[in-house]
Parts: sequence; structure tokens; C-alpha cells
Amino acid sequence: MLQVKMIKSKIACKPPQVKTLEALGLRKINKVKIHEDNPVIRGMIYKVRHLVEVTES
Repeated sequence: MLQVKMIKSKIACKPPQVKTLEALGLRKINKVKIHEDNPVIRGMIYKVRHLVEVTES
């Protein structure tokens, strides 16, 4: 399980990055979502790695 937390704003981001954050369920700063650890989620996290913080739980 991966715990994904949004730590930076999506205001200056490109539209694909904003859609990736929304697909991860992150809409506000400091919100946390838990996802299964699989290649799809890892790829999404990699796309927005500068905006999120990931911990394994």
C-alpha cells in the first residue's frame, strides 16, 4: 500500500499533471490517499513526483 500526500499546489501545472492528481484523488494540499502498489499507480506518481510525497504503509 502506498500513502500519497499532495505537498505542492497544482496551480502552475500543465493540464495532464492536474488530471493525474485528480485521478489519484488529490484535490487539496495536505490531503492523503492510500493506493495499492502497482505499476499504474507508480507511473502516475512518477508523473507528479515534484508535487507529492509517498510513503509505504
